This record gives sequence, structure tokens and C-alpha cells, in this order.
Amino acid sequence: MTDFGFRRLPLEHKQARVDDVFRSVASRYDLMNDLMSGGLHRAWKDALVTAVNPPKHRPRAGARLFALLDLAGGTGDVAFRVVEAGRAGAHATVVDINPDMLAVGRARAVERGLDDAVAFVEGNAEALPFPDRSYDAVTIAFGIRNVPRIAAALDEVHRVLRIGGRFLCLEFSRVDVPGLDLLYDLYSFNVIPALGRAVAGDAAAYRYLVESIRRFPAPQAFAEMMRAAGFARVSCQRMSGGIVALHSGWRL
Repeated sequence: MTDFGFRRLPLEHKQARVDDVFRSVASRYDLMNDLMSGGLHRAWKDALVTAVNPPKHRPRAGARLFALLDLAGGTGDVAFRVVEAGRAGAHATVVDINPDMLAVGRARAVERGLDDAVAFVEGNAEALPFPDRSYDAVTIAFGIRNVPRIAAALDEVHRVLRIGGRFLCLEFSRVDVPGLDLLYDLYSFNVIPALGRAVAGDAAAYRYLVESIRRFPAPQAFAEMMRAAGFARVSCQRMSGGIVALHSGWRL
């Protein structure tokens, strides 16, 4: 059994339930991120991109581009930011298990003229369809908590990273400011589902997303999971009073 929000269900059923959630909200997903966070998700993702630190110039002739793998990033938001920050020195591959999210991302890549720089692949984070040591950096933003077997996904991330590569995981965390935690709970459980109903037409999907945040391991516990997968120099940067944390680990 595993958690699906505050409910329990057989582990093998979770992925299908998560797929239903994101199929329902795919077309309004990025808009809802703006509304739910008051635009703060942009600053959080900027911190992620800064940590990725893609090269700021195209490599010399014959040299390879900086290779990013972005997991559960179907709409392309993080991949686009990294590629644009890299000024043609980076290439990104987006992997998402949900074809509806990927369809949104592919369309946006064409609109932004980035379809040559960002590839979209349907795949499972627990069994990545790539060779060992293929990527310079692997990112996942607000997606790891939806993976049924998080430990398996961390093992796969470690496998596909090149030696010296970095894993960066941006995820909601535990509020550590007295008083803010109560306000955050009131907002999360009342306003966010209402926004989901009004904007995306699905309050239940956003109720699940709020509940899944509360079930995600605390930063210290997630750090131990990363170390168990083989990551070194594991660290965690809390932001916005602990609402979000940027987890980092290296393959050495």
C-alpha cells in the first residue's frame, strides 16, 4: 500500500490515479502554478536554474552541449528556462509519464522556437530509457512526490548522471515559521481546491496535490533517501519560510 494524498491504495494503482490528475489539469497547469503561488514559483524555479548553472556559450566545434534531463516536467517550464539561460550551450530532454502534459510542452516549444533544443519523451522516472552516465544535470520540480517508488527514481537519476553531475529537486516542504504554518494550511486546504475548480475545472485534483505535499518526507528524511541512492554532498536550501526546499546532490 502507498499514500495517494491522505488516502491509502495499492502501490500498483497509484500511477494510474496520478495520471488521471494531470490529464485533467494539463492545459491549465502552469496558469494554476501562477495563481496558487502568487507568481512565487517563478522565483523558486529561477533558484533551480541558477543552481543548474548551464554554460553561457555554445561549445567549440565538435564539443558536446551541456545535457539536462528534466523529470516530470511535461509542460517544459523548467527545461525552457535552463536552455534559455544557457544561451544555446545546453540541450534539455523532458521526461514525463503523462502524454497530455507532454503535448502541452511540445506545442509551447514550437511557439518559443525551442523545439530543436528541447526534446520530449514519454517515460517513467522509475525506469528511465537512457544509458548510464548520459546527463550533466537532472532536475525535477514539484514532481518527485507523485512518483510511486521514490527510491527507485532516485536510483535511476544517479545511474544516468555523469560523474560530477548534479541532481536538483525542487519540492514543497514543511513550513518552519510559527504562525505561517496555520495560514498556509488554511490557504492550501480551502483556497487552492476552489481555484482548481474555478480555473481547471477540477477541485479534487488540487485537493490531492495539497494532500500529497503533507505526505512527502521531511527534508532530513529525503536527504537520507538521496544518500542511500549514492548521492554525495547532499544539501537542502529552504525558501519562503520552508514552503519550498531545493534539494541537491552530486554523483562523485
